[in-house]
Amino acid sequence: MAFDGLMTRAVTKEIADRIVSGKVEKIYQPETDVLVFTIHTKTGNVKLLISSGPSHARLHLVKDAPVNPPEPYPFCMLLRKHLNAARILDVRQVGCERMIEITFESLNELGFSVSKKLIVEIMGKHSNVILTDIESGKILDSIKRVGFDVNRVRQLLPGLKYEYPPAQDKIPFDEIDEASQKVNEASDGRMIMSIVSGISPSFAAEAAAHVDRAAFIRESAELAASGKSSPRAYFDEEGQPREYYFLPLREYEDTCQVKEYGSLSECLEEYYGLKVSSNQSKQKAQDLLRSVNDILSKKYLKKKKLSEDLLEAENSEEYRLYGELLTANLHLVKQGMKSVEVVSYYDGSAVRIPLDVRKSPSANAQAYFKKYGKAKTAIREKQIQIEENDGEISYLESVAAFIDNAVSVEEVEAIRQELTESGYLRQRKKGGFKEKKSRPQPLKYKLSNGMTCLVGRNNKENDYMTFKMAQKGDIWLHTKDIPGSHVLIQSGGEQVSEDCIFEAGAIAAYHSKASASENVPVDHVPIRFVKKPNGAKPGMVIFTNNKTIYVNPKEGTKI
Repeated sequence: MAFDGLMTRAVTKEIADRIVSGKVEKIYQPETDVLVFTIHTKTGNVKLLISSGPSHARLHLVKDAPVNPPEPYPFCMLLRKHLNAARILDVRQVGCERMIEITFESLNELGFSVSKKLIVEIMGKHSNVILTDIESGKILDSIKRVGFDVNRVRQLLPGLKYEYPPAQDKIPFDEIDEASQKVNEASDGRMIMSIVSGISPSFAAEAAAHVDRAAFIRESAELAASGKSSPRAYFDEEGQPREYYFLPLREYEDTCQVKEYGSLSECLEEYYGLKVSSNQSKQKAQDLLRSVNDILSKKYLKKKKLSEDLLEAENSEEYRLYGELLTANLHLVKQGMKSVEVVSYYDGSAVRIPLDVRKSPSANAQAYFKKYGKAKTAIREKQIQIEENDGEISYLESVAAFIDNAVSVEEVEAIRQELTESGYLRQRKKGGFKEKKSRPQPLKYKLSNGMTCLVGRNNKENDYMTFKMAQKGDIWLHTKDIPGSHVLIQSGGEQVSEDCIFEAGAIAAYHSKASASENVPVDHVPIRFVKKPNGAKPGMVIFTNNKTIYVNPKEGTKI
């Protein structure tokens, strides 16, 4: 990422112009490594987001802040104690480093004016946010405490005197005149980075493409400090964020989709909004999928064991035969015999019957009849258990398919809540706060004939869409014997054409486990033929009068 020293300078200028002389009204900590300040300024309230995340450390203004936790973190409480109602005196960059200092002035308990400094260190996995007392220079606390066991050179703990990180043995970009010739003679971006501090690989590559590289670096530094930058973000063909900067980067201009912004904060908010959301949803989805796969593994193992028990029970006819033959030939059996050979009156073959020497001939016969009776009962029970287990497997496989298709944290959390309500996962502690339930919102697609096509994003949405939203005349679709979403064509009472059904069928295939396959079978049926059995799990239905089409998966046009 390109949040280098030059980017830090540009962001510092933009933020300083907006929040200096502003007053802190609220402080929140939505995540362990994210802070949000609401600041009252002459032009209205603004929100400042500060992140010390290892892969998304940054500082910029935001319009939409992350959701706050039900209970504040300790560091948030400390900031509220020292900075609530504080006036912002200054926002400055430390040299050419990725460090920003925000100076606050407030009143203490005795009514005296005191000054505090919030230091934001943007340093990859070592990123941090530290609150210090200006008069003593001591650390009040940091969002990440760094002890001697983590860093022997520099500790960040309450009570210690704050010290800046060790300086690099490079020329700062605002002192480039001293190394102009050396920079201009550098063969590539890597060599420029080894000479100049405060620049990223992307900017170094851009500088290497200029003849007078030193002049380009000086001009870029002046542009960053002027507040007249041209922020832009670069996205790949799938719309995923690749890079951003406060000026054009020709490395990405011709290979990526380019989007320009009116401010750096707008650029950073959208870029990291996509990046962080994607990373968080992937991580949460992987964790949830791992839990589901663990449960599925146990269900598969249970199915194997039940099948083996059923097979053994089904081979119980010999117990009945032994009992009948012993009863018919009790006169041939004597107490203490280990076995007896008798002639079967079914086919005339000789049958050797094992005996329990401790039991009488009659007791041996009754024991075989008892085994036969138990086996018959076991067959019925095992078949019921196998059906129930198969139902759970089908349900969990559908959940796994939804997790694979989830694209946001909200979707993953909705699936987690569904699993919790179904009893597969434990309820997570919420500190006494009740979780707010949201109304299901299936995906919406517009078909070529103008009709709307709904797609459930999880099994609860499937049920809601199929049994609450569906109207008479609507067409219901689902991939045949393949986990996936319920799909509903909202006909509005009109006749649904075959082309429309094939179009919706392609959407159903896209939102299924067979999304990467071809010629996917999809069942379609009028909604009146879709029923939900009593006690069935979310998303599980039965239907009749269905027809099957074969389609290639295609997403369609979202509304």
